[in-house]
This record gives sequence, structure tokens and C-alpha cells, in this order.
Amino acid sequence: MTKPTTSERDSVPLLCLPFAGGGANFFRPWNKLGLPGVVVTPLQLPGRERQLDEEPFRDVHVAADALLPAALKAADEGPVALLGHCFLGAVLAYELTRRITETGRNEVVHLFVSAARPPSAGPVSDVAALTDDAFLKHVEETTGRRYDAFDVPEIRELLIPTLRADYAMDESYRPSGAAAFDVPMTGVYAADDTFVSRDDVAKWQDVTTAPFSLTELPGGHMYPADDPAPLLALISETIAAGRAGSGRRLTHGTA
Repeated sequence: MTKPTTSERDSVPLLCLPFAGGGANFFRPWNKLGLPGVVVTPLQLPGRERQLDEEPFRDVHVAADALLPAALKAADEGPVALLGHCFLGAVLAYELTRRITETGRNEVVHLFVSAARPPSAGPVSDVAALTDDAFLKHVEETTGRRYDAFDVPEIRELLIPTLRADYAMDESYRPSGAAAFDVPMTGVYAADDTFVSRDDVAKWQDVTTAPFSLTELPGGHMYPADDPAPLLALISETIAAGRAGSGRRLTHGTA
């Protein structure tokens, strides 16, 4: 991890957790798009990018425990925010939020969950027995995107095991605790998402006793890949409002 600049030390680290098949490189360009008061800090899972040769996790709780030291190091004893996109990213962010708050070392000033079912939703699919072709078709149907990399046999062979492991994490996940925590949250749903609905995202309010806001952004299920700017503006504005000590519920779009 590179040494932070002065402006970064004055900013709140935003720990970003990847969606199924995603990696830290998805989030790194965001710091160049303008995110006042926030520094994007992706957390990497094994089995992808520079850690491609490492065994991927197949259990959310094992993954969250393993990521906690890196999360605490990035937070550096100061306030921190978390973002998770899609179900895997969101539940990893949620479980890490629990673990960070339980240490008593850092304040989680905000948790953002994007295009994700709530922890209580349970699995919506079982892909373990699917052939590779059927599995990739399922991935395309549930994300609304086709990945050209899977047309290259050598790349396909490398990436499918990790993607399957990520879906296994999704399907086996059960929340670690029933009690709500006291962390402000924003749930984001995409206007044209055909996989995760507004009502799905709204149910995240059950996991917190702190203020919860529900926001609609343009695009489909993978809208941050097409245009992350509206999400970044929302994050920056929300964290700035929280740091200003407004104490009021901040609502963007329709709540």
C-alpha cells in the first residue's frame, strides 16, 4: 500500500469490496474522477488480478476475517466508510463493518450498499452443478453484461474457478448476527436493474438503528461500470454531510 498524500490523510478512506468476479482494479480509477473528502481504498480478494494464483475464498465469513487486518490498516485508527456493490460486495462490506465496529478502534461513518439483496434474502440460485457454459450464461443473465474475456479459452480456464467460488460464497452466506448495528447507511438501486429491485435494497434498513437513505441512480445492475460519477457524487456528498455533523437524514432521489 503506497504512503498516503496529505490530502488523502485528510480524507475518509472508502473501503471498496468487489462484486462476484471483480477485483480491486475496478475501483482504483475512481480516485482520478474527483471524490472530494474521500479516498477510494479497494480491498483485494485472492484468486484475481495480482493474486490470481492464490486460492479464492468460498465462505464470506472466512473472507471478512481475512480482510479485517487490511481494512484496519487502511483506516489507520481514523473514521472509515465502506462500499459494496452487488450481493457479494455488499455482504462483505456489511460483515467487515460489523468486525470493524466490534474492535472499537475505528468509527464506521457510513456503509453504502449498491444493487444488492439484503443479508436476510438467502440464496437465489444454485450454480454448483451447472456446466461452465450454463454457469456463464447464468452470470450474464444476472448481471446484464457479457464478458468477452470468456471467449478466450485460456482466460476462461483461469477465471471460471474464482467466479464459481464467488458464487459459492453468495449461495452459502448466512449473516453473522441478528442484532442491528448503529452505522448510518445508504442503499442504492439502479433504475433499470432487472435483477435487484428497489424493495430488495430497501430491506437493508433492517440491519441498522442509525439513519438509512434509499437512492435511485440511472443505469442497470452494473451501472458503476458504465458511469460511476453519480455514485461517487452521492458518496462524497453523504460523507461530507456526516462530517459536518448535520445529524439529519440525508436523502437523495426517492426514499
